Amino acid sequence: MSLTNRKKNNLVPEPALRRMPCYLAYLKLAQKEGLQHISSTLIARDMGVDPTQVTKDLSYTSIVGKTRVGYEVEPLIEVLEDFLGFTVVDEAYLFGVGSLGKALLHDHGLKQFGLKVVAAFDVDPEVVGKTIEGVPIYHFEELANMHEEKAKIGILTVPVDKAQEVANKLVEVGIKALWNFTPVRIKVEEDIVVQNTSLYAHLAVMFNRMKAE
Repeated sequence: MSLTNRKKNNLVPEPALRRMPCYLAYLKLAQKEGLQHISSTLIARDMGVDPTQVTKDLSYTSIVGKTRVGYEVEPLIEVLEDFLGFTVVDEAYLFGVGSLGKALLHDHGLKQFGLKVVAAFDVDPEVVGKTIEGVPIYHFEELANMHEEKAKIGILTVPVDKAQEVANKLVEVGIKALWNFTPVRIKVEEDIVVQNTSLYAHLAVMFNRMKAE
């Protein structure tokens, strides 16, 4: 088995990773309410998940609950935050300072989850040279000259017809992970991490479910 295949086999399943931040938010609320211990059954009941699924998801962090007691809330919060990478802040560049890009720059919650946008890029003279929430906005052509800072994450909120072109350029300058907010499925080398987050896809699902009622 190749090293690449071994790495893939060791990856935590994406559905489990998607549930873990929800567990974390739930646990923080439980902590505020004064709970010191919590069971997988209680978590499952309140979150609409099977108890065995909760136990399996949390097992990826190597933390184990105690029989009849459950998990200690505070240590479980700390373990989840560390496991998810929320305790270390990674720097990112944002590309495309339109309405969605601006909204992300105003989102102070990102830093709480380990992501700090340190620079933004666009081609619109109306926004280039300005600063939003302390984040300077540069012309896209300046990226190659200033990438000495070595941010490894690129956030894509560019127009659909520019998504692949911008992604290609980011990979060229050393970006290792792309958080793609466009509905386009960009194509990059396998060693580049791509997380697609399509607001429109979720909107379509919501509308479809509403019509089915």
